[in-house]
Amino acid sequence: MTKADIVNEISMKTGMQKAEVMTIVEAFMKTVQVSLAKGENVYLRGFGSFTVKTRAQKTARNISKNTTIIVPEHKIPSFKPAKTFVAAVKK
Repeated sequence: MTKADIVNEISMKTGMQKAEVMTIVEAFMKTVQVSLAKGENVYLRGFGSFTVKTRAQKTARNISKNTTIIVPEHKIPSFKPAKTFVAAVKK
């Protein structure tokens, strides 16, 4: 399912114009992105949690040059679905 499919589905269910729904969906995604960039987690009860995880520093290998490099500690976004979400998908 694409963003356009989501917008069409919400538009049909709510009766709102597709342009309005697209604006709302994009605003939601931007808000989640900005919150995670600030280091703030986003919790949506019954859906899941968008969190920021910290990856530890590690040593990696460049096989073609036969060298090792240090990958510094960095943060990545993560999503953990709610238990009800997982149960609905399993059915």
